Amino acid sequence: MFEAGDIREWRGHDVVDPGGHKIGTLEAVYVDTGTDLPFFATVTVGLPTRRRLVFVPLSGATVGPGYLKITYSKDVVKKAPTIDTDGELPATDEPDIFAHYELDYSTGAGGERRLARR
Repeated sequence: MFEAGDIREWRGHDVVDPGGHKIGTLEAVYVDTGTDLPFFATVTVGLPTRRRLVFVPLSGATVGPGYLKITYSKDVVKKAPTIDTDGELPATDEPDIFAHYELDYSTGAGGERRLARR
């Protein structure tokens, strides 16, 4: 895995699936509030007039010259929960993102949200 400071430098770079198909552009990094390590990213997808942000897990992601390669296919990512480009992730929607990628979800010990934008 990469350090949170390093992954932030990749904002604006292409995000591709394992086959090298472009999914979109890295917009923001969300860390796990329990570990403060990068866990999800938002990727800008869609047409110029209908842009939205889709969440993608960073586990197993690798970086290359000008791109970030994730472990999920473009088809899986296209069906993931999204937010508007100027929107925020409501805490109540976090479980849906984890469920889409078949990842375990639990809140913090005090019931706090699991993801925080960095």
